[in-house]
Amino acid sequence: MSETIDALHRLVAAGGVVVLSGAGLSTESGIPDYRGPSGAARRHTPMTYQTFTGDPVARRRYWARSHLGWRTIARAAPNDGHRAVARLQAAGLVDAVITQNVDGLHTAAGSTPVVELHGRLDEVICLDCGNRTSRDELDRRLREANPDFDVAAVTVNPDGDVDLDDGQVAGFRTVDCTFCGTGMLKPDVVFFGETVPAARVSRCFDLVGGARALLVLGSSLTVMSGRRFVLAAARQNIPVAIVNQGPTRGDGHATLRVDAPLGALLGGLAGALAPRVSADAGAGAVPAAASPVAG
Repeated sequence: MSETIDALHRLVAAGGVVVLSGAGLSTESGIPDYRGPSGAARRHTPMTYQTFTGDPVARRRYWARSHLGWRTIARAAPNDGHRAVARLQAAGLVDAVITQNVDGLHTAAGSTPVVELHGRLDEVICLDCGNRTSRDELDRRLREANPDFDVAAVTVNPDGDVDLDDGQVAGFRTVDCTFCGTGMLKPDVVFFGETVPAARVSRCFDLVGGARALLVLGSSLTVMSGRRFVLAAARQNIPVAIVNQGPTRGDGHATLRVDAPLGALLGGLAGALAPRVSADAGAGAVPAAASPVAG
């Protein structure tokens, strides 16, 4: 393992690194991942865009569960891994971050630029008029509309969703857009069945194509949304280092593979390579929320 860690240090020390992060990077912030050691066993099918927009009952169920889960997700703060990535960026070793997460924790830790591939859960969009509002504002409105909704969350899923039975959500009231008056509200994230905006995908491919190395952090690379960037790097002979607890679908393309907890490993990496960069570099951004698309 020590030889592998040394090789990782050399790869990052050379600079020109683009980070691709997934849900596993946020587990130490209290947000479970999908398939790693902290993964929650999801009992219901993830919400799809088609079901959300086409089924009022399913939409009400989603908002009831997500409203409850938001209370936990909104408290999440950057962990040692997020802060280490920000320090490596501030030191000029990491050029950019592409994250599959929607928790906003890279930005909260001080990283910039960050491409949030699947959007942000702390932002809400009206599907009719396009107006955007904060999730905190929506949370306030939903609390006012449901003063007696007092259900305890037993298990919070990686996307901030929770498991509730139909009886617990039967009386939950949703709210519409305050700007146009009738518009359907949706978290500004990419649901299953949606596609990532083409311009965003193109920017990510450009970042990967211009990188000296791609560093994957906490992603099982199960879905093509993130794995495509590993495949692109491999095709261009760009070294790919993967740090994840458990196997990934990109392991066959990895130049370097490390199976270890991310917080301690990345903290040590930043401490060695960016010792003069404050651990609070860029602090002051507001934390957000968690990932509906598996990393």
